[in-house]
Amino acid sequence: MIFNSFSKKALPFLGSIRRNNNKEWFLLHKKEYEELILNPCRAFVVEMGEHLQALEPSVKALPKINGSLFRIYRDTRFSHDKTPIKSRVGIIFWQGQAKRLQSSSFYLHFSPEELFVAVGIRWFEKSLLDAYREYIKDETKRVELDNILKNFIKSGYEIIPKGYKRYPKGFTKEMPSADMSLYKGVASYKILQPTLIENGDKLIDVLYNIYQEMLPLQKWMYEMSLKVKEDNN
Repeated sequence: MIFNSFSKKALPFLGSIRRNNNKEWFLLHKKEYEELILNPCRAFVVEMGEHLQALEPSVKALPKINGSLFRIYRDTRFSHDKTPIKSRVGIIFWQGQAKRLQSSSFYLHFSPEELFVAVGIRWFEKSLLDAYREYIKDETKRVELDNILKNFIKSGYEIIPKGYKRYPKGFTKEMPSADMSLYKGVASYKILQPTLIENGDKLIDVLYNIYQEMLPLQKWMYEMSLKVKEDNN
C-alpha cells in the first residue's frame, strides 16, 4: 500500500458531500468516496505511521475505520450537527492503552477549508481529568507543561482554550503556573492550507516537522495519561 497523494478531486468531493448531505446520495457515490478518500487515507496512515513511529515507537497507526480512521457517518444522537455524512476527514495516531480519544495523539483533519494538525488530548473524561489534576499538583510537572505551551505559542502554534474559570480544589492563583489546572483538555494545533494534501511528499514532510516540534507535548501527555492506568491497578 503506497501513498502518493490525495487526488485534486478529493476536496471538491467533500464539498459535494456538504451540498448533498443524505445517505441516498452518498450510497450512489460510495465508489468515489473509496477511491478519493478511504483508500488514500489507508495508505497515508501506513506511510505517516512509519514516520511517527520513528519518533515514538509505541504510536498506533491502524489503517482501518475505528482505528486511525474515523467513520464517515456521523452519530447524530450525540452531535449538534444532524447531517448524516461528515464533510471533513479525521485521522488519528495515538499512544497508550486507553481509548484513542483519551490517549495522547497526533491528529489531523482536512476539509475544503483547512488542514488542521494537532497533538495532545482535546478533552479529558473524568478519570483522565482526575489524573491530570493530580499529576500537576507536582509544581515541576505543572511548570514544565506551562513552558512547553508558551514555547509553542512563540513558535506560531495555537493552544486550545482553557475550559474552566474557577481553580479546582488544591489550586490557587498564587501557585506557579496555576492556570494549567483550568484546562478541560490540553492540545496544540496549527491550521494549514487544505491543498497541501495534493502533494504527497510535501504533506508527509510538513506534518513530520510539525509533529516533531510538538513532540514535547506528546511525551508529557503520554506520561501523564499513564497515571490513570496506575491508579486503576
